[in-house]
Amino acid sequence: MQTDPLSLTFAALADPTRRAILEQLSHGEASVNALAEPFDISLPAISRHLKVLEQAGLISRGREAQWRPCRLEGAQLRTVADWLEQYRRHWEQSFDRMDDYISELKQEDADGSGSGK
Repeated sequence: MQTDPLSLTFAALADPTRRAILEQLSHGEASVNALAEPFDISLPAISRHLKVLEQAGLISRGREAQWRPCRLEGAQLRTVADWLEQYRRHWEQSFDRMDDYISELKQEDADGSGSGK
């Protein structure tokens, strides 16, 4: 089944353990054992989380001798941020219109035209 990258990313981000792993990786690359340390789950479970993150393009795994470091890949997060930006602009415009309306109501009340007096 083919799923679009944005859906894969949101599905990966839906899990708090995976978000915590991304937080850890935001400080630099780390081994699977280091990533697993803060969690009370098995290494195979951490590996499954890493696989989901890797399939979503959020992390990559390298190979340096016996060490397989995981690292954060920011490009897919940038895609999510860009997608969300259009909605942020929508909400800001809505709030601006609401602010204008509230200011108008306050002005009417100050002028006495909106108080029914």
